[in-house]
Amino acid sequence: MYDLATRKHALALVAQGRSLNSVSRQTGVSRWCLRHWQQRLHPKQRYAACARCTSPPGLPSDAAAYSYLLGLYLGDGCISRLARTHMLRVACADAWPGLIDACEDAMRRVRPQNHVFRVQRPGCVNVTAYSSHWPCLFPQHGPGKKHQRRIELERWQQEVVGAHPWELVRGLVHSDGCRITNWTTRTVGGRPKRYEYPRYFFTNSSEDIVRLYTRTLDGLGVEWTSTRHRSGGDSVSVARRTSVALMDARIGPKY
Repeated sequence: MYDLATRKHALALVAQGRSLNSVSRQTGVSRWCLRHWQQRLHPKQRYAACARCTSPPGLPSDAAAYSYLLGLYLGDGCISRLARTHMLRVACADAWPGLIDACEDAMRRVRPQNHVFRVQRPGCVNVTAYSSHWPCLFPQHGPGKKHQRRIELERWQQEVVGAHPWELVRGLVHSDGCRITNWTTRTVGGRPKRYEYPRYFFTNSSEDIVRLYTRTLDGLGVEWTSTRHRSGGDSVSVARRTSVALMDARIGPKY
């Protein structure tokens, strides 16, 4: 029904991370044909393995990427249930293209069998991937907002985070944190002198997520202080020179 050039063009668009709907609209090829061609080209992808669904359940093959993606999910991510699968979506601000690339790379490493694509929204990009296994990998998924339900890591997640704590911190900072430069003035020799110093901030409305962040910092030897907002939520600050140096060595500013 379709010539070879049409098939190659359509599959190339799908390989770019485009949805089957958008490729179908652009090429005129039905979604059924696109899916059939994919399955013939990559037959093993129909039965993508999930480490948590094996017997006995295992750990994600790329634990470092998982720990980073967990931090992004807890900050700016959500999982939505669809008719036949689930969708993981992480919102990344347009101001940080490096973060968008890092998020996409982490999703691909955690679920290499699934396509990852970007959806442009006003002021941000939604990095998105479909898989029926997202709830297996992120059991914190549930109805309602994260700060309105209990967030606890399962034992296997604690094992992953324990092996890759900096990746979790990096994901949390990249989602709900920042590195800024504060300044103050002091009088030296009768003249005011300006001093600048870097500081890391992390803000979240979930007490459980904030507690996970600060406990991980404690384990890494990073000193912090916390401020409670009247409207709810906490801001965690890292300002001591030695602690900022630790954060700079493993995280650094967004880019």
